[in-house]
Amino acid sequence: MKKSDGCFSTHLIDGDGTFNDTGLEHFIKEVKLGECGLSYAVVSIMGPQSSGLCCLKSLTLFSMDRTGKSTLLNNLFGTNFREMDAFKGRHVLALVPFLFRSQTTKGIWMARCAGIEPCTLVMDLEGTDGRERGEDDTAFEKQSALFALAVSDLVLINMWCHDIGREQAANKPLLKTVFQVMMRLFSPRKTTLMFVIRDKTRTPLENLEPVLREDIQKIWDSVPKPEALKETPLSEFFNVEVVALSSYEEKEEQFKEQVATLRQRFFHSIAPGGLAGDRRGVVPASGFSFSAQEIWKVIKENKDLDLPAHKVMVATVRCEEIANEKYSIFAANEEWCQMEEAVQSDPVSGFGKKLSAILNFTLSEYDAEAIYFDGGVRSAKRKQLEEKLLQLVQPAHQSMLGHLRSGTLENFKEAFEKALNAGEGFSLAAVTCTQNYLAQFDEGHADAVIEQANWDTSKARDKLRRDIDAHITSVRVAKLSELTSSFEAKLNEALLGPVGALLDGATSETWPAIKKLLQRETESAVAGISNALSGFDMDKQSKDKILKSLENYAKGVVEAKAREEAGRVLILMKERFSILFSHDSDSMPRVWTGKEDIRAITKTARSASLKLLSVMAAFRLDDDVDNIETTLSSALMDTKNNAVFKDRSITTSDPLASSSWEEIPSSRTLITPLQCKSLWRQFKSETEHAVTQAISAQEAHKRNNNWLPPPWAIVALVVLGFNEFMTLLRNPLYVGVVFAVFLLIKALWVQLDISGEFRNGALPGLLSLSTKFIPTIMNLIRRLAEGQKPMTTDPRRNPALASNFFQNGSSSFSDSSSSASSGTTSPKEGNEYSSTLKDD
Repeated sequence: MKKSDGCFSTHLIDGDGTFNDTGLEHFIKEVKLGECGLSYAVVSIMGPQSSGLCCLKSLTLFSMDRTGKSTLLNNLFGTNFREMDAFKGRHVLALVPFLFRSQTTKGIWMARCAGIEPCTLVMDLEGTDGRERGEDDTAFEKQSALFALAVSDLVLINMWCHDIGREQAANKPLLKTVFQVMMRLFSPRKTTLMFVIRDKTRTPLENLEPVLREDIQKIWDSVPKPEALKETPLSEFFNVEVVALSSYEEKEEQFKEQVATLRQRFFHSIAPGGLAGDRRGVVPASGFSFSAQEIWKVIKENKDLDLPAHKVMVATVRCEEIANEKYSIFAANEEWCQMEEAVQSDPVSGFGKKLSAILNFTLSEYDAEAIYFDGGVRSAKRKQLEEKLLQLVQPAHQSMLGHLRSGTLENFKEAFEKALNAGEGFSLAAVTCTQNYLAQFDEGHADAVIEQANWDTSKARDKLRRDIDAHITSVRVAKLSELTSSFEAKLNEALLGPVGALLDGATSETWPAIKKLLQRETESAVAGISNALSGFDMDKQSKDKILKSLENYAKGVVEAKAREEAGRVLILMKERFSILFSHDSDSMPRVWTGKEDIRAITKTARSASLKLLSVMAAFRLDDDVDNIETTLSSALMDTKNNAVFKDRSITTSDPLASSSWEEIPSSRTLITPLQCKSLWRQFKSETEHAVTQAISAQEAHKRNNNWLPPPWAIVALVVLGFNEFMTLLRNPLYVGVVFAVFLLIKALWVQLDISGEFRNGALPGLLSLSTKFIPTIMNLIRRLAEGQKPMTTDPRRNPALASNFFQNGSSSFSDSSSSASSGTTSPKEGNEYSSTLKDD
């Protein structure tokens, strides 16, 4: 290992191909590469041996340029690689031994660039065309170049300006082999290839660069690639850069300026946008030594890197050129292009025959031009050409099969739908249509077969069959779902209304009637769906499953409706109580006149409501007998039992203190005993007001109809008023005065509406009468003065009086109703009666 001016170098691989692992380890320690992580770059240079060429003018050797690879590296990176000495001004005959290029770099040297960040390692490779190793033995040059491409981020290719376009210049044959083997040996990594054109002539770089890039692209396109990388562009593996430098000997200052400019591009080369900014697969610096050793080991053991013999090489190149030419001609063929464009949208008639003919013509043209080349190479390239052509036409063929498949599938769907709409059985229609349209696809497929292709097209037919089967299955599911939904809707319509009506009018025969209704409608639905399922060719198990599902659905409808009605049982109980309590046997509204037995009416209405509660308490579609009604009646309606339950001195079990009914499973329970007890308590609380109103109405009616004084008062009047009565009989004038006073009082009574005024209380009535009394007296006097009667009992002659009379009657009626509804002045007897009803 050498060290000078801060630049470290080591002989990485000697001329015999021995890897200097010890020297590399020391080198890594010296440059502290292990601390760099991923922040480092590797640069390699390859090119012809001893790039310094003699330039002859007459017989004088004017200069031997010091323009080799090592010279470029030393000036560019500040390294100290060995350079070839220059000889000037000597006679050509004396320097004949030096006219030939000699090797200056043996094996591969590695050094660290001085003053460039991040850490940059440079590898100087042995020349590729030196005479020291012999013309045929170029294995080491190929191995070293492959090694450089495998481990480097940037590869400099040193080449002469006047070598551009030459077959052997710029290592083109070597690059072709290296590209192919690199893809097979290593995972893809992004490498920058920088072609350094030396001794640039007057030809502008803009003219040289396209030619060089075209040569590189041709090499890449000609390299056989693995299946996974066939369509991979060169840019996936390499970034290609081209720079040009002036002659070192003739324009040294310009050369150094150009090198200094180029050097700046290597600063931060791995940063985004740098020369190696998009590299991939970077090995951490700590593993660089092991990675390099393993790569070199793999390369040394690979025997496929030898270049083919000259004859085989020529045959390879020429046959490949012919194949590429024929491929291009085929790709531009007008008939093929028209077919390719047409098949994208619609199937093409005669597709297989037309395309087979074009392919046969193309392959026969290749055979005619390549007949004199090596047979093995010619056959291999013909096979490659045929594969490329088939790869080109395969998408069109797949499109053709896709159109056949989709068209056949659409035709099948239409025919299948028509057959079903025509009333044909489902299974028969499915089998018939499937057979017909698979045969139609087979006919179209035979027309699309390409003779040269040995493709397995059974997948397209299998895909069509799967699509047909999937469509049949989806239609089958849809039809069965539609059929089932139709019968379920019929069951809903047939059961919901009647079941609800039966539960609303709950009696002892409610659940037997619901069971009979359920059986009748279920049998009808099962019979109907069984007939409909006969066309589906179903197995017995599947059919029974659908029928059982329909039966369960019907039962579920009844249960759901029963639970819905049970949720509003309190409303139903109050409605039934209201109907029976407020209406008589003729369904006429009941008028409480005082003759009705409110106790009996209340008990009857409550018994009917309790009956409804007992019917709603459980789901009874079985023939089992239960004692729910008896339990509820004894616990809620029996007054004696209630008195016992309320007596704290007597302890007994409450039959409703449970969350389930005896012999009734929880799945059939709609209302638990505890819920029944709570509902009954709430029911009584909410209906108690109606009973109280009825009692109050009876009492008010009695008060309004009893205008006579008590009997003792009548007797007292007769006894105490006998003298006054006899006085009236002796003096008839008194009778007239009394009659006139009676008429006046009657008129004032009617005009002042005294009964109506006192309806709202004594004090409000007196205040109102005090404001109306004087105007009413004045009105009566005015009428008497005019000779009119102050009042009349005939409503037809006195409309105002009639109106007041009806208003009075209406007010009296309202007063009775108000007194009945308030219940605040009920007598003691009424209160006791109401208390007795509460106990009921």
